[in-house]
Amino acid sequence: MRVSTRSDYGLRALIELAGHYGSGPLQSSEIALRRHVPEQYLDQLLTTLRKAGFIRSVRGPSGGHELVRDPATITVKEIIDALEGSTSPVAWLDEPPEMTDHPHQCGQREIWERIRDATNEILSSYSVAGLLEREPQAAAGRYVI
Repeated sequence: MRVSTRSDYGLRALIELAGHYGSGPLQSSEIALRRHVPEQYLDQLLTTLRKAGFIRSVRGPSGGHELVRDPATITVKEIIDALEGSTSPVAWLDEPPEMTDHPHQCGQREIWERIRDATNEILSSYSVAGLLEREPQAAAGRYVI
């Protein structure tokens, strides 16, 4: 599985919001600056993340974006699913047999299923809060909220 820029930037934004969890909204320009994400692209991702139920957006001069769930309860898998869709290494793995021309009882199916399942297990084992804790500035207590 190759993680796209979409997921990379989306994770960056949610990690930044996790650092401000419970402190009110954070403007997208701040997130973009701190996480080195193009602001215009970030705005698209934040819309997707809002529709997926991870964040809420507040309008106005003191508005911005904030997490609606505890960052410890948001898994990387949930984020990847919201931003990318399936984690299957081959598209036909998720399709019903009648919707694909690929034989579902083929010799390679098991390996692709095992890769998908292992990927899902790993991604489910990491939370946004856990990723924030792994950052050097957060671990050293220098993270500014």
